[in-house]
Formats: sequence, C-alpha cells, structure tokens
Amino acid sequence: MKLKVLSEPLLEFGTGTHVCPRTGIEHMGVYDKRDELRRTELRIGVVGRGEGIDLLDDWLQRCQDGIERKQKSSLLNLFRGFGGVNQSYGFLTRLINSPQYTRPLKKSDIAGIVKLSSRTERVTRAVNLYYDQIRFLAENRSVDVIICVIPNEMFDSVTAANDEDTAESNEQEHNFRRLLKAKCMHLGIPLQLTLEKTLLVTKHVGEQQDPATKAWNFCTALYYKGNKTIPWRLKEDTGKPRSCYIGIGFYRSRDGETVSSSLAQVFDEFGHGVILRGTPVSLDKKDRRPYLEEDQAYELLNNALEEYDRALEHMPARIVIHKSSQFRESESRGFVRALEEKGIRARDFVSITGTDIRLFADQNYPPKRGTLLTLSENEGVLYTRGTVDFYKTYPGQYVPKPLKVTVYEQDSSLETLCVEILGLTKMNWNNTQMDGRLPITLECAMKIGDIMKYVGDTEKPQVSYSFYM
Repeated sequence: MKLKVLSEPLLEFGTGTHVCPRTGIEHMGVYDKRDELRRTELRIGVVGRGEGIDLLDDWLQRCQDGIERKQKSSLLNLFRGFGGVNQSYGFLTRLINSPQYTRPLKKSDIAGIVKLSSRTERVTRAVNLYYDQIRFLAENRSVDVIICVIPNEMFDSVTAANDEDTAESNEQEHNFRRLLKAKCMHLGIPLQLTLEKTLLVTKHVGEQQDPATKAWNFCTALYYKGNKTIPWRLKEDTGKPRSCYIGIGFYRSRDGETVSSSLAQVFDEFGHGVILRGTPVSLDKKDRRPYLEEDQAYELLNNALEEYDRALEHMPARIVIHKSSQFRESESRGFVRALEEKGIRARDFVSITGTDIRLFADQNYPPKRGTLLTLSENEGVLYTRGTVDFYKTYPGQYVPKPLKVTVYEQDSSLETLCVEILGLTKMNWNNTQMDGRLPITLECAMKIGDIMKYVGDTEKPQVSYSFYM
C-alpha cells in the first residue's frame, strides 16, 4: 500500500490558470473571452407570479451590482464576495431582462393548483401552467435561458404527498422539476428553476449558502446555460494523447416496473459533451443490478463515438469509461469491440463506487482532498472531498466519504486515472465550489437519468448537459 496526496488540478480561464473557479473568473475572466465571436449579452426570459418576478428583478440587479462576502468569517477564499456581472469584468457579459421577456402567472391559477387533493394532479397542472408560458417565450421571444420562479406554496404542494396519493396503487413517479424540464426540452431553451424564498438577499431559515456564494453558483449556471459555452476548462496536458471521458449510468422507468435503461455522457478535457440514450437492459438475477449485454455495450459506445466525431470532427486517441458499478465481461467485450473497430488503442475502464474504508488525519480536520491510498496496481481509495488547502479548512458538514477506484482494462497508471477523476470533479458548471465528490461523467449520468425517464421513446433528447442540470 502507498499513500499520496495528489496536487489540485488547474483550471484554465481567459488569461491564465487557477485551482478555484471563483478566483479564476474574478481575476482572469471566463475561459471563452479569448473567442472573438463570443456573445456579450444574456437575454433572460422569466415565468412566475408577480411577487416572484419582483424578487427576481431585485436579485438580478444585486447580481449585476455585486454582493459582499460573508461577514465575520476569516475564510476569505471559501467565502469570496461576488463582484457582479457586467461586460468589463468576470463574466464579461450583461444580463438583459425586461417585461417583453416576462410571462406572469395568475394567482388564481396557482391557488387552484394548491387546493387540488391529488399530488399527481397538482404536479401535472403546475407543469402545464408553466409550459404554456415557456412555450410562448421560446416561440415568440429571442431569449437564451428561461428562469422559472416557483412560489413557495406551490413548491410545497407539488413535493408533499398525502393519503390519497399513497393509496394510488399504480401511480407513476411525478416529479415537478424533472417533468417540466423533459416536457420543455423540445423547445430548445434551457431552464433555470428557482424558489421565491431563495431569491431573498438575506439567508432564510434552513439555507446553508450565503448570498455571495448563492450569486456565484446562480450566475455561473445561468452563463453556461444561456451562452452555450464554458466559463472554465481543465488545463490541457499536452504530454498525453487526446482523451475522451464517458460516463455510463442506468435509470428506471417512472413506473418502476420495467427494466432499467442505459445512457452515456461523453466529455473531453475541454468540456464538450454529448448525451445519448441507450436501450433497455437486463437485471442480474442475484443482486438485481442492471448491466449491458455485449451487443448493447458495443452499440452504446459505438453511437457515442460517432456523436463525438460528428461534434468535434475527429476521433480521440484514448477512451476512459467511468461506471458507477463493476464492469462485467459482457460489457468489456462490447466496449473493446467498438474501440477496435474505430482504431482507438488506448483505453481505461474505471469503476467508481463507494467504500467503507476511511482514513484518519493526525489533526482535527479530515484527510486532504486528493489523498490517494493505493491498494494495488489497479485498485485504490481516493478522497475527492476533504480538507482543501486553498480554503484552509474542510468546507463540508459531514465526514467525507472517499471513492473506491477499480480499473479493469488499463493502459494508464492508477495515479493518472485518479488525477483525472479529481479534475473532472471540477467540471460541474452548476457549482463553483472546487471540491465536487463525483467526476462530471457520473454526476451528469445521474442527472440525465432523472430527466430522461420523462422523455418519451419517440422524442429526441437534447444532447447538451445544460438541459438536464
């Protein structure tokens, strides 16, 4: 066994590199600033009731003006102030929202939904209410992203079940957020959902984020969704072959009765992504875990590589497949067959799962993020969450749980693969804190499955992650 702390991967921004997304954007600007054709305006559509629209207007103005950092804290790097959104600083863009881009909801319609006795019916009616206004904006206004402001009482009504709901024996899963995103997907405009209470400048009861941190995460997600570009990327390692990272996940149908289906997320180190939906799969007779037959694995990877080639106009030199369960022989055979047909020689099949193994530091804080315990040539335990030197603290609330990393087909060292996993935990543009637990490949696969189960078999899902986050 060997113990080592891996270096924090660098991110690339407009004029330089840094380990922290917030610091990088603030001092070096978003990565795409070097693109001469980049857009410098973000047109925002809004759907909500009058009070929610007013709250959003105030919040967007605060985001443009800037928000001071959390007071009474010495952790300056963790609780960084938000400097604002404008065309000469940070995000290098301006936010445009106006009454022409706004569709108000009637209070009577919202009250009527809240009073319905069945949660299933409440969810369905609420989705239809928002969908009608979202469709109008998408079809009649030139908007880049649509913010849906959800009244607090409506949110409570579509998330809380009652006796009548539990009595329905054949009820399908009805999740308001997932159903709305799936129903609106064909309109081609990403959605940003927010609750009225989260738009308050001051923290409300039970909220963990301070206003400045909330602004960082909100505006970064808005920028990524609306501009169809990336605010940062991983620093390129010119010494290794061009790699493509693929996450394999599974999800159940809404009724929970049919077999799971598979999906893939393809990423390169620059942040490009392609989302695909696979075919129904089998369940293991012993542990009931889903897995791919050889032909299914071949078809899924072959389709993913063709989409990658179509998007980037070249084939990668190396493939890394991340899977949240062990690789079966049938899966490995199918994947290898697809790679050999495409002439891709370098490959690494990596299983990333939980583990009961824990390490203890010789101080009051947990082990450092990046701590790698090598158990063998192809097996190790990696802390993607833990004490962060740049923050000078452990930024979590609970004891961090490391990941078990097991390599099957292996052309790279375990340490190299873990460095890549650590880097890919920083590629989630829905969060600007630099210590995500899962690599974006698997994080995205989980998010996609949540939405994809609501997309009909005859519908073509969007290929951008912005429609699922």
